[in-house]
Amino acid sequence: MLTKTRLAPSEGAGLHPIENASRDEIQALQLKRLRWSVAQAYNNVPHYRQAFDAAGVHPDDIRSLADLAKFPFATKETYRQNYPFGLFAVPRDQIVRVHASSGTTGRPTVVGYTAGDISIWADCVARSIYAGGGRPGDIVHIAYGYGLFTGGMGAHYGAERLGCTVVPMSGGQTEKQIQLIDDFQPDVIMVTPSYMLALIEEMKRRGKDPRESSLRIGIFGAEPWTEEMRVQLQGEAGLDAVDIYGLSEIIGPGVGSECVETKDGIHIWEDHFYPEIIDPVTGALLPDGEMGELVLTSLTKEGMPTVRYRTKDLTRLKPGTARSMRRIEKILGRSDDMMIIRGVNVFPSQIEEILLGQPQLAPHYQIVLTKKGPLDEMTVRVEPRDAAIGDIATAIAGFRHAVKTHVGISVGVDVKACGEIERSVGKAKRVVDLRR
Repeated sequence: MLTKTRLAPSEGAGLHPIENASRDEIQALQLKRLRWSVAQAYNNVPHYRQAFDAAGVHPDDIRSLADLAKFPFATKETYRQNYPFGLFAVPRDQIVRVHASSGTTGRPTVVGYTAGDISIWADCVARSIYAGGGRPGDIVHIAYGYGLFTGGMGAHYGAERLGCTVVPMSGGQTEKQIQLIDDFQPDVIMVTPSYMLALIEEMKRRGKDPRESSLRIGIFGAEPWTEEMRVQLQGEAGLDAVDIYGLSEIIGPGVGSECVETKDGIHIWEDHFYPEIIDPVTGALLPDGEMGELVLTSLTKEGMPTVRYRTKDLTRLKPGTARSMRRIEKILGRSDDMMIIRGVNVFPSQIEEILLGQPQLAPHYQIVLTKKGPLDEMTVRVEPRDAAIGDIATAIAGFRHAVKTHVGISVGVDVKACGEIERSVGKAKRVVDLRR
């Protein structure tokens, strides 16, 4: 069996000195950059000028970080209403790259980058990979999608900036992914956690032990995942599983990352992004430690500054540990992913957590929502972990009981054959809503 050498960085070590700065130093830098960024938006983007004027606020009103709470929010609808280039703060010919969302629920959200933005983005991702345990000279296998999605190219430029050797595989072609991991012996893989499960499954199908691969670090992002999923990935693949966070509207992957030393939440790179937590219903600012919706403001973006963007991601802000910068807890879910089943709020992450506690059931699942008369019903599609398992009635009964006990609803269970549930090569489609 190949011996995986795990790095043990010293407590608080970072790629950039600012990661270890005092809170006073970080906040002084944030205030300076916040004033610049809000003025950049107001002076050069008609939407922000109109929104600020309507709210009766001006960039000069920012005398402290707390003053940001007086400013209006931006949302995904802001991007759609200004499609395609209405939020650019520099002439279009200074934009060197454009990314966009899939646009499956409407117009895509378009983001643009100057050359300076691309460099900052690369620095943030390099810092994230380093925090996750990657080091210069490592081989990094990137299985995030390339193209308009920010994941692949964001990870790529960051790994190169750190001084790594990049394997730009992108998503899909699972058998080829396994071949290249065998042949190239990468140290790090950057991929969605759901697709990593598919890669592990393919390794086993080929008679390989995933724990014997060269991979010692998995940097997983682009979708929420639970602590139970971390245990599953680390146990089955024999690597350190760390979380990376980002979203296209802010910059892409690299807004923050977990540190391999602690694995206790995502450190937001606060010298580039200012975080707030708000009540998702009222929009009121909440203190650190309270659960709510994450709001982010860019501090250094030239081409497309973002002021108070509502991410819809539900989490809480906590003090720094391995780094001075504050952490967010693992994302509970998105406020727009929340399902209300017979008056009970349910998140896919709750179902995943319970499913992974059933050793006879595979970690692949889908939640199917239907209606029976006026009432919503939920069915969870599951698979046995091993095709050789016969009666899994006990596991199903345990799963249903746990959901009823911990979530508060009764669910149906649809047991599929091994491999029947669709495997994702990108973000997993966890919920199928058939109510409409």
